[in-house]
Amino acid sequence: MPVESLLKPEDILRARERIRPMVLETPVMTSDVLDELTGASLFFKCEHLQRTGSFKLRGASHAVSLLADDCPGVATHSSGNHGAALASAASRRGFRAEVVVPEGAVADKVDNIRRHGGRVHFCEPTQAGREAALAQLVEAGLEPVPPYDDDRIIAGQGSAALELMEQVADLDCIVAPVGGGGLLAGTALAALTAGRPPEVIGVEPAGADDTARSLAAGRRVDDHHPDTIADGLRALVGERNLGLIRRHVATVLTVSEAQILTAMELIWARLKQTAEPSGAVALAGMLADPGRFSGRRVGVMISGGNLDVAARLAGLAGTPSRPA
Repeated sequence: MPVESLLKPEDILRARERIRPMVLETPVMTSDVLDELTGASLFFKCEHLQRTGSFKLRGASHAVSLLADDCPGVATHSSGNHGAALASAASRRGFRAEVVVPEGAVADKVDNIRRHGGRVHFCEPTQAGREAALAQLVEAGLEPVPPYDDDRIIAGQGSAALELMEQVADLDCIVAPVGGGGLLAGTALAALTAGRPPEVIGVEPAGADDTARSLAAGRRVDDHHPDTIADGLRALVGERNLGLIRRHVATVLTVSEAQILTAMELIWARLKQTAEPSGAVALAGMLADPGRFSGRRVGVMISGGNLDVAARLAGLAGTPSRPA
């Protein structure tokens, strides 16, 4: 039987208060040009400006704050952003952090994990490879802190949407990316705390569309072979997360690689901000289905900005980039 989340909207409120001293209240940005392009009033929640470069610090900080003082250390698997966030949160409490990372992960993200004090263990770039390597660390006595399929994580991630709704009144809709599902599930619960809850819509790459397929099938699919530049969204959606998404999210859209790249370029050009591919997916969803959002006040999650800048600059210059 699938594992169900026990979270309620009020749990998101409590998590937000618990982590308030540990995270930044990230800004909201707007663009007249992007409003005109989409026919909507867009409010970009800039989680790429969060400490460690993504929203993941929220969930990691919440989970680590609930651990006992004598915890021997924490372990997780991550494509990068959760690993860096967990390392940072663990360091704050004096815990060690061991992070399983798939081979071929973005070099800057691996560096970010190490920069925040985490120790990296590479594994095969599959869900099974991640889970097997993590199991070995847990057997050695470390406390597992999953990247998304965990109520502590989901509650912390939802604090981003709570902030957004405080910063911008009367949102009609909030659009968020979905990979493992922590941010989208947390956003959906956070929306329910509003007097007039905004509609919540998820977006994922067509090359990693397991959430959309799971919703269509009425069960969590297990045939998952992601192929997308949005490396932060390659994980299989979590069981707890999927249950919350099924109950509280209006729909999950899928977008092409070209649409993701276009959204990245628009964020760079119009907001003057650096979004990684995963961080641009929410805007890509709006560009793919503009009629759904026309005339509405829409919160758009820019979930992360940990891009391999060296590779990007090398590509622009026509020179080889450093190995990933």
